Amino acid sequence: MLRDTVYESIKQMLMDHDLAPGARLSIDGIARELQVSPTPVREAMTKLESDGLVAKRPHAGYVVAPLLDEASLANLYEMRVLLEPPAAGLAAMRATDEQIAEMRALVKTMTTHPAGENYEQYRDFAVRDAQLHRLIAEASGNPLIVDALSRLHAHTHSYRLYFKVGIAEETTQEHQRIVEAIASHDTDAAPQAMFRHLSASNERLLAVYAQE
Repeated sequence: MLRDTVYESIKQMLMDHDLAPGARLSIDGIARELQVSPTPVREAMTKLESDGLVAKRPHAGYVVAPLLDEASLANLYEMRVLLEPPAAGLAAMRATDEQIAEMRALVKTMTTHPAGENYEQYRDFAVRDAQLHRLIAEASGNPLIVDALSRLHAHTHSYRLYFKVGIAEETTQEHQRIVEAIASHDTDAAPQAMFRHLSASNERLLAVYAQE
């Protein structure tokens, strides 16, 4: 659909920082640039707002949402640590063979298709990364955990920062350890592996602020 194409085009500009954080967004201007009518741009903006990538300001229209600052990153990390390691432990207890097979397939795909240096190149990796974390949450059997994680938009916000530091190859290895612990139904190793992954990811993102 045209709306989805426009959404992906604008999202790429946001993730690659062609549209700077805080910049005002002109629906008519973007429509002219993409050679479409304003309608699919408005529809895309609504979806991007729900993603947390743009914000609607009174009397100003849409603006590009700010990047996470250090305090916001710390809050996000704390929330994920509260939710995801226990979810991994529950997944180790409750995951079905089909869910485990899907997790392994996702990790394998991420290994054979590593991330690139811009959003167009690492988009598929980012999508699969988010899918894996969602699948683990779903395998926990607790829909409240799934809902809480989806509301954080953690991967969207995190990948906006990675443009400065790249995506470490260690990410896939960390994912493999989490999935294999779940596959082994190891209720101790799975949450530990998830905690180590989140901690390592947080350290990689903190490198962004060290470059400032």
